[in-house]
Amino acid sequence: MSGTQDSAPRPQVWPTLRAHDARGLIAFLVEAFGFEETVVYGEGERVDHAQLSWPEGGGVMLGSVREDAGAGTGPTLPGAFGAYVVTADPDAVHDRAVAAGAKITDPLHGTDYGSRDFAALDPEGNRWYFGTYRGEPRHG
Repeated sequence: MSGTQDSAPRPQVWPTLRAHDARGLIAFLVEAFGFEETVVYGEGERVDHAQLSWPEGGGVMLGSVREDAGAGTGPTLPGAFGAYVVTADPDAVHDRAVAAGAKITDPLHGTDYGSRDFAALDPEGNRWYFGTYRGEPRHG
């Protein structure tokens, strides 16, 4: 790989999702996977905007399902989201997820391209993949 991880640009892609129970999903993602609650805006059970940061870089943004949003005008519908999250320690994330009651859909395993991965579902039905694969170096 050319360069070092320290010289890589900061993540600027923020996956977004909606949830029927956004506050419950936030609590689950923090407890089960180790995301950090950075900010949550909204009143009562409604979440207008939340940012959860991944300790190793990047994160996700989410909010409550909005009944007034038309089809195709907002983020992915609840349960239709999937993300691959890079971690240096998938075993620790896996153990944390299991302890929190996450449904593991693909157990820890090695891949033919050298990564160590597992997959789990959140309470909304979204698919989360965790592993050591950081992607290939950019060309040019």
